[in-house]
Amino acid sequence: MYAKVYQYKFPGISEAKVAAAYCSDKLGQKIDEHNFHGLGILISQEGDLTILIKFDDVAKLKAFDKAADQFVHDLKTSFVFKENKYAGIYVYNFEKEATINEIKLTGPAKVSN
Repeated sequence: MYAKVYQYKFPGISEAKVAAAYCSDKLGQKIDEHNFHGLGILISQEGDLTILIKFDDVAKLKAFDKAADQFVHDLKTSFVFKENKYAGIYVYNFEKEATINEIKLTGPAKVSN
């Protein structure tokens, strides 16, 4: 699993909220196009905005990197912030997925031998 991480420091939480809405909209439109495995956007009380985009393989990450330049440029022209971004490899990741392990049958069940 590979990830692209963007970390932005805004003057306050209000600016971070507006930027988060913008990023959610723009990156949400890219999920199918770039086959994201996961997308997480987090805001801290201090005005930090962290975006974590997960990919199944490095080729998908590199393809998104080329297309992401316009997204980052638009963000820079719209907001004032300090930036830190990097690509990384997941060393450890745990996510509990919601699953249903129950089968509902309708009508009489027929069992054959």
